[in-house]
Amino acid sequence: MPTRPTPQEKAETLAWLRRISGDLATATIQRLEDTLPWYAEMPPARRSAVGLVAQAGISAFIQWYDDPTAQPWIAADIFAAAPRELLRSVSLTQTLQLIRVTVEVTEERVAGRGEDLRESTLLYSREVAFAAADVYARAAEARGLWDARLEALVVDSILTGESDEELPSRIAALGWHGHGEVAVLVGTTPPQFDVDHLRRLARKLGVDVLIGVQGVRLVLVIGRADAPGASEREEKLSFPEIAKRLEPGFGSGHLVLGPPVPALVDAGQSARAALAGFAVAKAWRHAPRPVEADDLLPERALAGDPLAKATLVERIYRPLQAHSTDLVATLWSYLDNGRSLEATARELFVHPNTVRYRLKRVSDVIGWDATGPREALILQTALIIGSIGTDVTRRRPPSPRRA
Repeated sequence: MPTRPTPQEKAETLAWLRRISGDLATATIQRLEDTLPWYAEMPPARRSAVGLVAQAGISAFIQWYDDPTAQPWIAADIFAAAPRELLRSVSLTQTLQLIRVTVEVTEERVAGRGEDLRESTLLYSREVAFAAADVYARAAEARGLWDARLEALVVDSILTGESDEELPSRIAALGWHGHGEVAVLVGTTPPQFDVDHLRRLARKLGVDVLIGVQGVRLVLVIGRADAPGASEREEKLSFPEIAKRLEPGFGSGHLVLGPPVPALVDAGQSARAALAGFAVAKAWRHAPRPVEADDLLPERALAGDPLAKATLVERIYRPLQAHSTDLVATLWSYLDNGRSLEATARELFVHPNTVRYRLKRVSDVIGWDATGPREALILQTALIIGSIGTDVTRRRPPSPRRA
């Protein structure tokens, strides 16, 4: 064990340390330039800031050697000399390298001044390393909390449709890596929600996600991203397949996927459809999990969703009416007669094969097959809503003329 120096010896050592403090700082900066390539590549202003931190560390060590009880405050004050930009540009690993170089230079200079001074140098370097870790841990915690609040704000803006000019900048601040089409997935929050597990699962699928937890409701905004190591097959997964793979991260209950939209700034359209579908999904007794919002168009329309009504008219009724009135008449008759080919053929005075052909044309034009029970419900709802809208428009009385 090193012997403690006498008060006179300690005073002489302190005076000597104060005299060489400038030389120590200069030697430290030179060693940094010689041994750390990333330091030499830094802009002059940041190298100067690093020099200030090194000088503050040496001065703080001298103060601590004079009064070791002041250690907690002095060690933390070292990093107060660093501007905020330096903390963002220098990683924790690089900071520890700076500390190591500074300690090495100091050890070399104090090698002949006794074991007590050398041990004090090592002890102080340990405390400074812990202080550096604490500074970066606090910065990471603050950054994580800020990111969580910003992500919640972005998701809320998407859900409410109140996007403004700041939305793209907020999305960029979150480090969004998605590109191209985006879809919104709405389900329930599991009792023990592991957000990190859900993000890892999304990365494996080659997608980026924004996550919003709103009580019992869990919302995911999904966009395709370039994931390192992802296979070609995974990179081309459809949104329904992506939703199916993400399904274990949700709680029990219905899981609804909104339609894809061109970009993240348009995600509000997908969100509105997904939320409307989530609200009425229980009306479909055997709804799959996940289910697409467009498969719940009848329930959404009955619940008064204007987007569902407009979708049914624009994607089913008007295309059929514009293509051929025979297709509309055949579809009406087929659905009214319980999807019976023979009954439809008798009502229209045509051959059953003609009915089959026209139903095939209906499927080609709009993409829905009237022979399936679920799709038949969608098509019948579209015909009803489309007919109501057409009749209302046709029967609207003319506006009175002004005198």
